[in-house]
Amino acid sequence: MERGIAVEKEMQLVVFRLASEEFAFEITQVREIIKPPSITVLPHVSEYIEGVTNIRGEIIPIISLRRRFSVPETERTPETRVIIVEFDQTSVGFVVDAVTEVMRIPEGTVKSPPRTVAGLRSEFLKGVAQVDERLIILLEVGKILTSEEQIELKNLENVRNELAETREGE
Repeated sequence: MERGIAVEKEMQLVVFRLASEEFAFEITQVREIIKPPSITVLPHVSEYIEGVTNIRGEIIPIISLRRRFSVPETERTPETRVIIVEFDQTSVGFVVDAVTEVMRIPEGTVKSPPRTVAGLRSEFLKGVAQVDERLIILLEVGKILTSEEQIELKNLENVRNELAETREGE
């Protein structure tokens, strides 16, 4: 039996702003944070999918979290970022207003989400953390998109391959 004090597990979060709310992804799901790249708009996709972009040879779908969560659109600013996340062997970029910080919090500070927070249904949420006077909403990456929407993203891989083949032939 080990001696010493029990150390509470910590979570490391990438905190970002969308409108006036603070959200976070677990850092283990975040591959990188980039400035908005040039985006190829695709026809016949859901309205929240802005299109696809090429990041170091990989074609990645870009999703507007404002549109996905029905938050009114605003002009992009120099603070606008794209958070590239990985889930279910897929990379997706989420456009956010600003990435504000990376923080560590004790896992115990994360509470189960209420049925709605900031107008979002709880199925998108992993939990809610109270940090000092701030309320940080933890998003569940794999639940931001329904299974049908995830299938749509998988179908974009066909478009990705076609784009890659077209570019190779040029």
